[in-house]
Amino acid sequence: MKLLKIYCLVTCFILLQGINLFSQESREQKYKKGVEYYSSANYKEALKEWTDIYNTGYRSAALDYNIGNTYFKIGNTPGAILFYERALLLKPADDDINYNLQVARTMVVDKFEEIPELFFVRWYNFVSLLLPSNTWAVLSIISFVLCLICLSIYIYSSRYRLKVLGFWIALLLFIVSASSLAFTLRSKSLVFSSQKAVIFTPVVNGKSSPDSSGTDLFVLHEGSKVTIDEKVGDWYEIRLSDGNKGWVPSNSLTII
Repeated sequence: MKLLKIYCLVTCFILLQGINLFSQESREQKYKKGVEYYSSANYKEALKEWTDIYNTGYRSAALDYNIGNTYFKIGNTPGAILFYERALLLKPADDDINYNLQVARTMVVDKFEEIPELFFVRWYNFVSLLLPSNTWAVLSIISFVLCLICLSIYIYSSRYRLKVLGFWIALLLFIVSASSLAFTLRSKSLVFSSQKAVIFTPVVNGKSSPDSSGTDLFVLHEGSKVTIDEKVGDWYEIRLSDGNKGWVPSNSLTII
């Protein structure tokens, strides 16, 4: 009976590895086909191949960047901005993504004066996105384990120098662990729980209340980036970069 359980576990493991390998090979093939279509200016087919990969749940800055480029080529500005923004979340220091995003933004009708973000918030977000949330989490765990080891040296060592060294290294590692944990949570929040969105409806009115009878406060065009503050039914309360707020239908935007 015990051997049967072991056999079943091994079989399941092999099958899972086989499925993962098959999925990876299929993904690579579709990605290469997309590159071929894009190179031959067959942008709609390239977009289909790459969005198929995206819809499986696979995420990478290169994939999002290529989808953004393809949307740009076919004249879909909001689609291009959406995927450039998604790529930037995964690779915030990439000059090509930043440049193409700025070019796409010049094609948006709406121009709002932005309220500058506090410098320490901007840098906190930037550092958080330099590494994936899982990498930050692993770094936090490793640092904490090493911190415990150094702390035990401080507690149990009889040598004064070793105790002092153990204490300060433990303190440093604790700070690294706590900081990495904070970066983990922030990175996960920015990438997987984004409150930013892109307007996809050609023209939408920002309302004073979450219903069509509300007073029109402002007009937005496709491609504008907004921040979601609240949701009530099929309406989102959005905040513009200049600080103005209003309500728009949920089907008028796509969350980054």
